[in-house]
Amino acid sequence: MTESRIDFRRAKFLISAPDIAHLDQYLPGDVGVEIAFAGRSNAGKSSALNALTEQKSLARTSKTPGRTQLINVFELDAQRRLVDLPGYGFAQVPLALKNKWQQALGEYLQKRACLSGVVVLMDIRHPLKDLDMQMIEWAVASEIPVLALLTKSDKLAQSAKMKTVNEVRLALSKFGDWVQVEPFSSLKGTGKPKVLAILNEWCHPQWLADELAAVNNAE
Repeated sequence: MTESRIDFRRAKFLISAPDIAHLDQYLPGDVGVEIAFAGRSNAGKSSALNALTEQKSLARTSKTPGRTQLINVFELDAQRRLVDLPGYGFAQVPLALKNKWQQALGEYLQKRACLSGVVVLMDIRHPLKDLDMQMIEWAVASEIPVLALLTKSDKLAQSAKMKTVNEVRLALSKFGDWVQVEPFSSLKGTGKPKVLAILNEWCHPQWLADELAAVNNAE
């Protein structure tokens, strides 16, 4: 299969849903391809999405972490979508709401058949918290590839940045090829070409090729 280059700048808002049940009503989980973005509420998830799509306000950024409580879906084309999952782990969010979000995240990762990859975003200064590891373990257990994206890499000097990157790679090496680790800066654009290349690869899974071939053969 010849992979077409996806233009992530064409991403546009599609729908919001409070949980996977509502998401399935609008977008059945066996249709097309989704790439999910997950991370702690202060990991810079919205800024990363905006930087990768070169749009200033595709994903809403907030000075109050934890405000995004919905599953937000952005369309790349008729078959491909980016999914912004609710931020997790913010201390000031009520426990009941935190538990609800965690349940929604787990259901999404374990039940969404169209999920092609998960970007787990972590502040490079505070990587691999318990909930980050839980997200990675959920995804790998479901045989979904993971990009551990170490955000805000401009906050560290080059030597400190690479030291942290290497430490995280070593810690996640037990997952083998299922997990890749890359530094990223929304402000400076560090790591953007590498991340886009990984996302582009995830946008072309074999099952989508089989679906499209079946459609073409039927025609």
